[in-house]
Amino acid sequence: MNNLLNFFIKHSSWFVFALLAVMSLIMLFNNNPYQQSVYLSSANTATASVYKVFSSVTSYLNLRDINEDLQERNALLEMELVKLRGQINDLQMLVEDSTALSFGENNFDYVLAHVISNSVTQPGNFITINRGSNDGIEPEMGVVDQNGVVGIVNVTAPHSARIISLLNPNLKLQCKIKNSEYFGSLVWDGKSPQYAILQDMPEHSRFSRGDTVVTSGYSAVFPEGIIVGVVSEKPRENFTSVKVKLTTDFTRLSIVRAIKNNMHDELMSLQANENKEDKK
Repeated sequence: MNNLLNFFIKHSSWFVFALLAVMSLIMLFNNNPYQQSVYLSSANTATASVYKVFSSVTSYLNLRDINEDLQERNALLEMELVKLRGQINDLQMLVEDSTALSFGENNFDYVLAHVISNSVTQPGNFITINRGSNDGIEPEMGVVDQNGVVGIVNVTAPHSARIISLLNPNLKLQCKIKNSEYFGSLVWDGKSPQYAILQDMPEHSRFSRGDTVVTSGYSAVFPEGIIVGVVSEKPRENFTSVKVKLTTDFTRLSIVRAIKNNMHDELMSLQANENKEDKK
């Protein structure tokens, strides 16, 4: 206690000075409108700067939630688009053969997931997500992000799943040129993560640089019309393959969607029966 008293006594002149300075400033700002306006303006500027920094930090921390919300909305819109395409196809068939068809049913669902592991430089690349069989993820579910096709689920665990990436030569994806019936197999050539090769195109097919490449819908994995990439170079004459620039940036994968075809088992059963009949 004595030490504290000695400290105050020793530095009493500084405390008196600080007290007088504060009192002087209060009297100055209270009794002089000009100085008062300067003080308020400076205080408001400082406060605004603090609020701006606080707002920036808060916005940054909320980016993850905002991104997930946008992905959720994007997925809903994409499923609506798939549903509308199905309705249009059914209506076209209805007009052509006047056969009553049940349409309007959305045969695809999706599960949102975060990428927790990803490779792009290996001879065969895989992706791991933080959703598994407990979340409805199953093998042979197609996976996309906001830009296009990512790959296909091939192994699942209760809380995670492994995806065979489009950047894997063992994955062949049935694709076609948008607004045409020309289709082929898209396969990665093991070089750049930005490009793949669309192979086995008909020799008489006609398309140009910049044409959009989409899923063909000829499998039970992906619905028709999901973007994969664009033709990146002018096709050479009599060549049945073409280089495609992928729309998905595999070096920046974050949030993906696994697409479930609710008719998958039925379609696979039909294909199995067809294969049995072919062997007879």
